[in-house]
Formats: sequence, C-alpha cells, structure tokens
Amino acid sequence: MIANTLSQRLQRRGIHYAWVIVALTFLTGLTSSAALGLPGALLQPVSREFGWGVDQVSSALAVRFALFGLMGPFSAILMERFGLRNVVVTALGLVTAGSLLAFGMTQFWQLVLLWGVMLGVGSGMTALVLSAVVSNRWFETRRGLVVGMLTASSATGQLIFLPVGAWLAEHFGWRMAVLPVLVACGLVAVAVFALMRNRPADLGLAPFGAPQSGAVPATPAPAMVIGFATPFRILREASGNVTFWLLAGSFFICGLSTNGLIQTHFISLCGDAGLGPVPAASVLAMMGAFDLVGTVLSGWLSDRYDNRKLLFWYYSLRGLSLLWLPYSEFTLYGLSLFAMFYGLDWIATVPPTVRLVATTFGKEKAGMVFGWIFAAHQLGAAVAAFGAGQVRTLLLTYNPALFTAGVACLAAGLMVLAVRHRPAAVAAPDIAKAA
Repeated sequence: MIANTLSQRLQRRGIHYAWVIVALTFLTGLTSSAALGLPGALLQPVSREFGWGVDQVSSALAVRFALFGLMGPFSAILMERFGLRNVVVTALGLVTAGSLLAFGMTQFWQLVLLWGVMLGVGSGMTALVLSAVVSNRWFETRRGLVVGMLTASSATGQLIFLPVGAWLAEHFGWRMAVLPVLVACGLVAVAVFALMRNRPADLGLAPFGAPQSGAVPATPAPAMVIGFATPFRILREASGNVTFWLLAGSFFICGLSTNGLIQTHFISLCGDAGLGPVPAASVLAMMGAFDLVGTVLSGWLSDRYDNRKLLFWYYSLRGLSLLWLPYSEFTLYGLSLFAMFYGLDWIATVPPTVRLVATTFGKEKAGMVFGWIFAAHQLGAAVAAFGAGQVRTLLLTYNPALFTAGVACLAAGLMVLAVRHRPAAVAAPDIAKAA
C-alpha cells in the first residue's frame, strides 16, 4: 500500500519508482558491505583478546568471502522464487544476527560460524547479483550507470563505517565498533520491507526507459518452474563459452586483489609499518571516496565505450598501484597517492563486466551467469584472505602477497582483451527468465 501510494505521487512529479528501488538497493549494499568489511578492521583487536593468530582469524574471514560468492548463483533463484523484498530482509536479518551474536563468542568455531558462515551467507544473498537483477528488471536504459551507482555502495559503506568502527574499537573495544552497523542494518530492513517491490509490473509500470504501454499486470513469479538445479544448467551452458572463463578468471583476480587482500589486511599491513588503526581506516575511507567516484564514472563509461578496454586499464592501474605500495614508505603522501590510484578502480570493474555478461549471454540469464562469475571473484578473495594471513605469519611481511596480486592484475588486464566483442549465443534453459 505504501509503495503504491508513493509510486503514484512520484509519477505525478515525473519520477519513476525505479529510482526508489535503486535507493533501497544502494542502502542494502552500503550496510551489508560495511558488515562484511568491518571484521578486517577488527582483526588485530579480536586476535589480541582471544589469543588467536592473524592466520586463524583470516581463515574465518576467508570462509565469509567464499560463501559470500558461492551464494551468488543461487541468490538469483531465491529472488525469483521468494521475491526481492523477502530475500533482502532475510539477508539483512542474518547479517544483523551474526554481528550481534558475536558479542558473546568465546571459541574459535563461533567466530567461523558467526563472522564466517552467517555473515557470508547473509551478505551473499544480495551482493552484486542484486545490483545486476535490479538494473535488468527495472531499467531499459542507463543500466551501466545504475550498476555503477549500486556497486559504489560498498565503497560508501566503507567510507562511512570503517573510520568510525576503528575509532570505537580503539577507545571502547571492538564490540562497540559493531553497534553502528547493527542499527543501520535494522533500519534498512524496515525500509526494504515497506517499499521494495519485485518488478515494475507489480506497480503497473514499465521499466525505466521503456514505453509505458509495455507495462503488464503483475503475475506470479514462476516459482513452480524454477528449481535450484537451474544455476547448474546455466553454468554448464555458459562454461562452453570462452568468454565466461575469461571473465571468471579476471574476476577471480579482482577479488584476490581487493576484498581478500586490501579490505581484509590493509589495517594490519599499516600496523606493521607503525601506522595506527584509525589513520589506516581513514586511508581505506579515502579509497572508498575515490572508488565512489570511479565506479559511478565507470558505469557511465561502460554505456559508451568498449568495456574490454575499460577493464584493461582498470586492472593494469590497480596492478601497478599494488606493486608500488611496499615502496610508498607508508607516509601520508605515499598512502594518499596509493588510495587515489587504487581507489578509483577498486570496484570499477563491475559495470563493464556486468555489461559484457548481459551482451554475451542475454539479459534474461545475466543475473545468474554473473552470479557464477561473482563466485569466482569471492573465491579469489577467500584465497587472498587466507593466503596473505599465512604469508604474514610465516614471513612476517605482506610484501610477497602484494607483489603476487599486482602481477596477477596485470595478467587480468591482458585476459579481458581476449573477450569476444561479438555476442555469442547460449542455448536458453527451460525456464522463461532466470534473473
């Protein structure tokens, strides 16, 4: 009822309800990404309190990243079967519960369950797949810009919550640092429950940019037809296309060089260089600010230029910045320079990748195919989260991990240039729409 009334009022002002869906999705990504990234800022305080090594805590966070990604292909099915609103509210509930219950944890297995499994599954139920589904369902035009805006939400979450969390952890303990994220997740869940709708047709609308005559009455989602085997059928079909493997491989490297390495270990890395957690979190926030600009700009560019060339420059510049980081001497000037070059393309790879997926495999299957490619991204993040922790424990330095990630990014830049520019047909599965 609230959504219908709001939609009618916005229509009278010439505003499409799709932008409300974008705002809700942005807030969902903002809060869930803040919950996902915050444990990286709390790695050392948790390690000191419980006596767990950095490698142990990193392994729990690696579970989080792996599940975060592996949920991707199935989140599109969950959204189709249960609706966007129900899935998003459930996801935020899991994230909130995992963060809240961590207040009382005493054993390592509890860390794995709460910050590994619950946080990973909860955030993975939405993740970047939600952005792909929303852009394809609600928009006929400006999809690249919308994906850029929505993926930038993770940078905004980092920008807002990480410095505050680091300051609270330093002055009041790590448990207090989790509190702002809990409150934010709860408020966003209420807003989503009240205002989120599955498709434009639920409100009698056509997608943004499509003729209004294209609106059709809302019909029940084909829940009885779509099964949880569908992602595997989509994977089997997509895996016969070399473009899928090139995009999945490059996205594996993307996750390895961002979430798994920098988001998880950057504050610990700065601590090794004598920089406190609050200044280090502020540098991460600076990266988030540049990434917010870079990702939105990337969405705009992906609507206008060759997405393969955009990805080449994004990966190459990121690789060079990672290779340079050990030589920055961790001064204000050095870290600011790194934050600018690295931050501008932190998540800028997403809009071009989503567009290449939709162009190659079709809009109907874009959400699910991208879900598998995003799973590769998070497996890369899990490898880096675990591997960098092991390297730090064994060699007492993160430098080998930084050099490996930098070289891998340069390789990813070359990989994406081999992506086929011409769309390649993939046999349609026996469902009407998968995402």
